[in-house]
Amino acid sequence: MRLVKWAHDLAESMLADSLPRRWAHSKRVHSQALALAPTLGRDAELLAAAAIVHDIGYARDAVDTGQHMIDGARYLRDVVVADPRLCSVVAFHTSSSWEASQLGLDDALAEFGPAEPELVDAITYCDLTSTPTGDLVDPAERLSEVLERYGPEHVVFRAVSEARPELMARVARVRRRAEAMETKLN
Repeated sequence: MRLVKWAHDLAESMLADSLPRRWAHSKRVHSQALALAPTLGRDAELLAAAAIVHDIGYARDAVDTGQHMIDGARYLRDVVVADPRLCSVVAFHTSSSWEASQLGLDDALAEFGPAEPELVDAITYCDLTSTPTGDLVDPAERLSEVLERYGPEHVVFRAVSEARPELMARVARVRRRAEAMETKLN
């Protein structure tokens, strides 16, 4: 769990004071990752670490391209020299592939590939079950909130609109894995 402690301290230092809503959101995403631990086996710690740092690309010191997933992954890779798998999970979380395509950043995202589908599913589930203020939310409601917040002219709106079916499929896959694990344990 040293990786998780390190990631928590890093995210707190970058988000807690300057972006308190992002910090609240990140803490909930982290708690959701901890709940998924039984379904991930040896990757549970990696997911928990990625969950707490997934939005550090919004922090002023990390902004580079303006796409927070890539910026966070680059900061992790280039500044703090994090595990490449951790960087990849951050880079590919939620609607990153669609946003990168909209912004002409496919090559930048490819720096962190290939994505690991099970981990991308899990981080996406965790992200979509937390509101911007860290409350639990249904993923469909969360996506609707994102669309409303950004509006049709914004790249996030366009990317999330296009990605929505796949994002909901990721949520469904995670829920099926969690249900199967629960059945197995009972």
